[in-house]
Amino acid sequence: MARQVVCKESELPVGTMKAFKAGDTSILVYHLEDGFHATQSHCTHIFAPLGRGKIVDGCRIQCPFHRAEFDIRTGEVHNWANFPPGIQLLNVVRSEKALKTYRAVVEDGDVVVEV
Repeated sequence: MARQVVCKESELPVGTMKAFKAGDTSILVYHLEDGFHATQSHCTHIFAPLGRGKIVDGCRIQCPFHRAEFDIRTGEVHNWANFPPGIQLLNVVRSEKALKTYRAVVEDGDVVVEV
């Protein structure tokens, strides 16, 4: 597992997220009330860029395309793709799949992600 400094703690205010490359891996780093977290950067449904989505209820990322929601801390699916009406037909072949998560810590003011 590689450790990668992605930004300064001060560059990512609470309630925001930002996309980074950690080696060959595209990730999203989030600053939530309980600290920093990181997930893969694309939705597991049809690989939409989650960086264009929004943080919901302070702990979930909502995909901008079909509104799938994932727990930022664990990657678990909270709501699978449900928009627009009819997308559920695609869900028969695209079953629920959690996001990959990565450990994110602050060391000497730097946000470090283990990929």
